[in-house]
Amino acid sequence: MNPSIFRRVATRRRLSCLTLLWCVSAAAQSPTTPEAVITYSPGASLLGRAPGDSQVNSLDTNPAQQGFVGASPGQGAPRVPTTITQPGTIRISAPPSSALGKPEAMPITDLPVYGPLSLPTLSQDETEGPINGLSLDSAIEQLVATNVELRARALELPQADADILTAGLRSNPFLYFDTQLIPYGKFNDKKPGGQTQYDLNVTVPLDLSRKRQARVRVAVQARRVMEAQYQDSVRLMINDLYTLFVDALAARETVRYAQASAESFERVVTVTEELFKKGDRTLADVNRVKIQRSAAQVGLEDSEIALRKVKQELATILNLNIDDPDEFEIRGLLRPASPPAPDYNTLLGLAYNSRPDLQSFRIGIERANEDVYLARANRFSDVYLLYQPYTMQNNSPQGLPPAHSWALGVTVPLPVFNRNQGNIARARLNVDQSRLEVQAIERRVKSEVFTASEEFKISLRTVERLESDIVPAAAQVRENTLKLFSSGELELRQFLDAQREYNDAVRQYRDSLARLRRASLRVNTVVSARIMP
Repeated sequence: MNPSIFRRVATRRRLSCLTLLWCVSAAAQSPTTPEAVITYSPGASLLGRAPGDSQVNSLDTNPAQQGFVGASPGQGAPRVPTTITQPGTIRISAPPSSALGKPEAMPITDLPVYGPLSLPTLSQDETEGPINGLSLDSAIEQLVATNVELRARALELPQADADILTAGLRSNPFLYFDTQLIPYGKFNDKKPGGQTQYDLNVTVPLDLSRKRQARVRVAVQARRVMEAQYQDSVRLMINDLYTLFVDALAARETVRYAQASAESFERVVTVTEELFKKGDRTLADVNRVKIQRSAAQVGLEDSEIALRKVKQELATILNLNIDDPDEFEIRGLLRPASPPAPDYNTLLGLAYNSRPDLQSFRIGIERANEDVYLARANRFSDVYLLYQPYTMQNNSPQGLPPAHSWALGVTVPLPVFNRNQGNIARARLNVDQSRLEVQAIERRVKSEVFTASEEFKISLRTVERLESDIVPAAAQVRENTLKLFSSGELELRQFLDAQREYNDAVRQYRDSLARLRRASLRVNTVVSARIMP
């Protein structure tokens, strides 16, 4: 054999031993070519930070995605992924900002004071509203189906399904072709070299540590967390609907009370004018009563404007396509017939079992545990199996026919220095952090249930006392004073004092009814179940 050829073959065999390459006929290089593989990388969510997320993007650790050691295609530079020495690439980033964020509860403001109020004499059907009016149940269905913000947040769920699909995708194999030992001119005895070699390689990454299965489990848990977060968004949005709906009922009752007050002062003006004609009242008394009537009429107009405003806000949250708030009516009562609220322990049990925000944090613990498994799986990079089905050595310069051969090899990263220790430690700490977050949210839920239960009890006692004692007594005093005033036995000042006391009692009753209705619906919100009408 030609000595130069012998030296070239021996050199190739030494290189193939270093790269764990077994050759049948002729040695060959084992190149691999990078390809951008699909990576599971959760982005910013409209639902905010997911409980259990360690904020370490450990799902995208993939050897085929990294740079390569050596860049030249010659024999002396192995082209293998750099992640064989960096199995756990750390990418710590701040929690993504939310475009919409978690819906905040609407502030509950005190009902405005519009002027003198009186209890109207209406039947139950007239008080409840038209039969085709928008009820609370219908409003909830409309909200869940058409609210724009909820529809935007609902799209996070199919996106999470897409993340599960992405997490389960396998890395693509690499196909590589190269030509080596191409001479500048020709090889000869004075300038020996060759033979020119043509290689076709197929490299298949093997996930022996089961990183793909771990990514899928993390993505599935992330989807469960996101589903609970969406349910909590619906719960809080329904709570906003509760606030607007009660405001609309209270505004409608205020209009009715203001109408009754305006009608009452019309009668008082008529009586005072008749007394003035008889000489029992002065012109100043007539003017003072007319001023009270004007105040009642102004209060009526203001209450009508307020009702239109709150109905417009209600139409906005329900995504109703209307131009005039008067186009739709609401149907409901500030004091509907309702069963007594369950005791505190029963409400607390319901909240612990039903609150989606609490469930999301509990699922977050499971996700955090899966993150630990994933971090452990990421200790080892993929093993690269090389199959070289075609190698051709051009022996034509020696006047010999070309030689064909095949090769098989494997590249195994050795986890000597980097075994993803940092991400594993962080993932374990995140499990403990998630457990503490669950304890914190349980304490908050307990406090909210206690506050809502006590508020409902106190509001109910206040309304019952007003209905049984205060309002009837104030109404009786006003009627007696009006009779004495009409007969000329009392001065106008005494009648106006009695009227003012009655107005205060009616206004307090209206405010207490609205507070009781809000408190009963607040019980529904804190337990995430419809137990109060």
